[in-house]
Amino acid sequence: MTMPMNEEPRHAHGSAHLDIADFERLASLFKALASPVRLALLQEIARGERCVHELTRELQISQPLASQHLKTLRGENLVKGVRSGREMKYVIADTHITHIIADAFEHSKEAHPEPD
Repeated sequence: MTMPMNEEPRHAHGSAHLDIADFERLASLFKALASPVRLALLQEIARGERCVHELTRELQISQPLASQHLKTLRGENLVKGVRSGREMKYVIADTHITHIIADAFEHSKEAHPEPD
């Protein structure tokens, strides 16, 4: 997508000005997404609420590893825990993230096409 030279990039909310704090929050989000395990957790949770034991079984990872990554995702407000009896179920906190991941997957396929 090319932009006329006299036009500034627009923020998602229409504002042309972005503060450095906006970029710091964005960088923190991308840092949280920069893990294959966290991306897989998000993808699995996006399919429906999941308990840790379901995530560990589905992704074939240890419970401590899953918990560590879920803590990071909760810290970025990407997932939230919902108490269900004695279990904690994880859900996507903001559906924007599922769109970001889907777009990133599409981009990665275009940027690195599979060999014929």
